[in-house]
Amino acid sequence: MKQKLFSFVSLLLIVIAIWYLAALLMNGNQLINNLERKKQDWTYVQVIKGAYDVKRPMLPAPHQVGQELIKSIIDRPVTSKRSLIYHAQITLNSTLLGFVFGSLLGILIAVGIVHNKTLESSLMPWVIASQTIPILAIAPMIVVVLGAINITGVIPKAIISMYLSFFPVTIAMVKGLRSSDKLHEELMHTYSATAKDIFWKLRWYSAQPYLFASLKVAIAAALVGAIVAELPTGAQGGLGARLLSGSYYGQTEQIWSALIVAATLGSILVWLVGIAERVLLRRRGELDHA
Repeated sequence: MKQKLFSFVSLLLIVIAIWYLAALLMNGNQLINNLERKKQDWTYVQVIKGAYDVKRPMLPAPHQVGQELIKSIIDRPVTSKRSLIYHAQITLNSTLLGFVFGSLLGILIAVGIVHNKTLESSLMPWVIASQTIPILAIAPMIVVVLGAINITGVIPKAIISMYLSFFPVTIAMVKGLRSSDKLHEELMHTYSATAKDIFWKLRWYSAQPYLFASLKVAIAAALVGAIVAELPTGAQGGLGARLLSGSYYGQTEQIWSALIVAATLGSILVWLVGIAERVLLRRRGELDHA
């Protein structure tokens, strides 16, 4: 445990050091260009001191992002539209709804493909082809079309999250449902087990590890889908809208703080799925092998 903590802290310090160096190079060059445009003399000491205080920097330094996080999370009320907690909660609602729908859709498609050869040959190519279409092209169309029929708010964003999250669940569950031991299946046939018994007591049991592995990918994809879906909605809220407004006004600290909150939210969601997986493994008596 101590070794893992030491490795994490060491890696974090390295990342922060590289970040500060990159901010110095990018912002310093920006500062030099501004001074030369104004025909003012400059020194390297002046550039080093001013690189981390540039207004609207190309790359904000870690402490600048930290100050923005404190201002947007701690100093603002949760109900304020300038609070990142407020925007994160909007994104979370769409993410969870899309994740649930996407997971259920992926499981249903996988069950159909495994039990019906016609569906495998006709539906699977479409499932794969659906992921070749850029989500940035689909998201505005879905938001606009549904908005035209007065379907707004969480539902359009949840549909886009579902679109991204169903694919990993489908692929993993097809593999998982087919991973059951053939000898076990033949043994159940000798005991006159029905197709329902074989599915729930053998195939579903064998597919559970594959399911939870795919759910970790799916919930991260659902979060990405929710954020992308918020980009065309402008000021309606969410981390995506926060990113968009930051880019409009050149507020790079706002952009980076929203990105960090999104990454933290994604990590928490994946961690929660991991906890559910560990509970399942404990019930199956496989915790020692997790």
